[in-house]
Order: sequence, then C-alpha cells, then structure tokens
Amino acid sequence: MEEAVLSVENRTMMGKKAKRLFAEKKVPGVYYSGDVNVSVQADEAKVKSFARSSTIHVIKVKFQDGTESRAVLNEVQVDPVRGNILHFDLHGIREGQKITVQIPVKLVGAAKGVKDGGIVQHSIHRIRIQCDPDKVPEGIEVNIMDLGITDSIHVKDIKLEGVKVLDNPESAIVTVVPPPTIKEETPEAGAAAAEQPAEPEVIGKAKKAEEEGEEAAPEKGKEKK
Repeated sequence: MEEAVLSVENRTMMGKKAKRLFAEKKVPGVYYSGDVNVSVQADEAKVKSFARSSTIHVIKVKFQDGTESRAVLNEVQVDPVRGNILHFDLHGIREGQKITVQIPVKLVGAAKGVKDGGIVQHSIHRIRIQCDPDKVPEGIEVNIMDLGITDSIHVKDIKLEGVKVLDNPESAIVTVVPPPTIKEETPEAGAAAAEQPAEPEVIGKAKKAEEEGEEAAPEKGKEKK
C-alpha cells in the first residue's frame, strides 16, 4: 500500500470568498475526527491525484502548525462540467479505529465457458471493505478460469484475512452469460411471406390511376373549345 502525504493549511476564506482559492490552484476542504473539525485548503493537483488513485487509501496529513495525522479521503466533490475539484473531506483516523474503503476487483484467467460461446459479464468493479488502516489490500484478484456458462462468483465467495466485506453477499461480481440467440426463419414462415401480394402491384395501381388521369385531360380541353 502506497503512503501518501498531503500538506494542508488553515482556511480563512469561507463562503463565496473561497472561490479565490481556485485561482491559486488550491481547493477548500475540511478535516474532522471526533469533536475536531478544521477548515483547510490544499493543492488541487495533489488532492485530485489521491482521489483518482485506486491504491492510496490512507493519507498522512501535515498541518500548518507541524502536527500530523492519518486520514482517509472520505468524499470529493467534483464540478460535473469542468471536472475540477470543488471540495474534499478528510476523515481523521483515531488509534485502533478501523476504516471503510473501496478496493478494485481484478479478474484473472480466461473462463472456460467462453470457449462454448459464453460472455464474461463483470458487474462489480469495486468492493467496500472494513479493516485496520495498515491492512488495506491494494485490490482483490478473482480467478474466473473454472466458470462455465451461467456460473457466477458472488461477494460472499471473497475471503480476505482480517478484512470484513460490507457489500451485499448475494451480489454477483462476475457471471458467464449464455451467447445471444439468433432467431432463424422457418420454411413455413418463408412460404407464408411468398404468398403475400408483391409490392410492385401497388405501384402498378398507382401508375394505372395516373394513366387514366392523362386520358381524361384531352376531353376537358375539347369542352373549352
């Protein structure tokens, strides 16, 4: 597990004034632990790199006064249009406290059901777990080699020492689904389609009506004389 360090400063600009931080490439946030709640600010690029990482879970926070604390990047608010970070939350970890994080799920091997036309359907890509801060695994590898068509691996099948899995145990992580069926036309259906009137007959009727209209036109001309 990677060790990450984030230096934070005490934030004095609140509310609308906090928008000035974005011009300085900084982002507002809050650090909380028990009764402690401190408004902070940090480098936006640094916070963004931690938020996008799938292996960094515990962060060493260095405060402006020189003190340090371990924390989890609990929540990050992102602008849906521009993609820049608007705010972040750091949840301080107390001694002996377990943390809740999400870790990635990686599929390993080729499912035997694929040889029979099956398709691997990977439904859960991250699993929520609870454990000690020093025992957070970087991810989970799920071996799918023995999966045939309609076989699945569920959350309850995941076993990690010292880790409690919090997601629904009955949820399927991966399933080998049957191949899509293509409906073939039967001989009876083809014969029935052949018995139906051909489309050109309709065009012929329209053409006949046009010819009748052309024959009537000269007669009207004679009446005018």
